[in-house]
Amino acid sequence: QVQLVESGGGLVQAGGSLRLSCAASGRTFSTAVMGWFRQAPGKEREFVAGISRSSGSTMYVDSVKGRFTISRDNAKNTVYLQMNSLKPDDTAVYYCAAKTSLGITGSISWYDYWGQGTQVTVSS
Repeated sequence: QVQLVESGGGLVQAGGSLRLSCAASGRTFSTAVMGWFRQAPGKEREFVAGISRSSGSTMYVDSVKGRFTISRDNAKNTVYLQMNSLKPDDTAVYYCAAKTSLGITGSISWYDYWGQGTQVTVSS
């Protein structure tokens, strides 16, 4: 089992920045891929960013490329999502997720563990 706990969400004005953190515990050695997803009101949950175990590979949804950066510190068992130039459309609950199999994917069904989510609200 892997437990994931997100933190760092909050209210920010458009153009501002936030840094989300995801602390992992349990069988952390099995987290081949870590990802961030988000779900806005009335919309389906969507993939935001993913990163491999050694941080050698990353993947982003087109809407956040150039603005968001995913990183991980395996010694601290923590994954981060640095969000810059935030827009009102970024408003959503952000979820941390872990995938035990190799290969970054944006498909929700491939991720094995999920955090509880943290709210990010961007005002105009």
